Amino acid sequence: MAEPGAGLTWGVERRLEFIEFRLFWEGGVNRSDIIEKFGVSVPQASKDLTLYQERAPQNAVYDKSAKRYVASDRFEPCFLKPDPSRYLSQLRSVSDGILDLSDAWIGQFPTFDAVPSPVRGVRAEILRSVISTIRRSDAVEVRYQSLSRPEPRWRWLSPHAIAFDGFRWHARAFCNADRTFKDFLLSRILETRETRSTEIASSEDRDWHQFVTLEIGPHPDLSGTQKQVIALDYDMHAGKTMIRVRKALLYYALRRLGLDTDPSARRPQDQQIILLNRVHIDHLLGTAESEWGA
Repeated sequence: MAEPGAGLTWGVERRLEFIEFRLFWEGGVNRSDIIEKFGVSVPQASKDLTLYQERAPQNAVYDKSAKRYVASDRFEPCFLKPDPSRYLSQLRSVSDGILDLSDAWIGQFPTFDAVPSPVRGVRAEILRSVISTIRRSDAVEVRYQSLSRPEPRWRWLSPHAIAFDGFRWHARAFCNADRTFKDFLLSRILETRETRSTEIASSEDRDWHQFVTLEIGPHPDLSGTQKQVIALDYDMHAGKTMIRVRKALLYYALRRLGLDTDPSARRPQDQQIILLNRVHIDHLLGTAESEWGA
């Protein structure tokens, strides 16, 4: 049996995905939704809805009173896999001001809000310079303010990637001054100056290319039902879940999950999860060649 999206152009398939998104999450869709979101003509929107019915005949029925297509009782996704993370990430992006309401696929927003994150002062010209240097595999001279020194200083970096630690963006780079790979906060790069070729290859950053698996489980001192709830929260199976992370980002992952301290220092109801393979992870932290939070 042919795939529902077989033989379709990217634009048409994208609009059919949108139709299905609205049917699944909001129960219905009409021509004006497609016209508003994609800027197509009325005939094209009608054609898209007809095509969707042809490709997924059991999914939508026309409601004459509401003048829109609604999801049927036999609805089964054909063009996309309903993803709660995708839906919720749109809410978060709108809340953070990253995504405009008009750019989201959600039509009827539920009442929502999010804990605000501090705005990080990354300047566009700094980010552009770092990304450009990464693309060319060059080195760049930056004036960087670290917390280990009272005044900023110029240093040569050979960046090969950028990384997000859950709160802040870093440049992953080889530092010529310290002769090691480190993380440099983009917000602490005050200015850039010259660029030059470099002999440092990204493949030399072993901590970046090595992956570590965190084994996470419920706190052992929680009750049985509390452990079941935590297992649902973290999509655990057989009492644990696996989180794969680059060794270079291990410190940040542990800190974000609240696993960077002794779990006995907090109440089980506050700690909630523990690191099941802590001995192994502590050993990896001790052997890391990187420096974090420069």
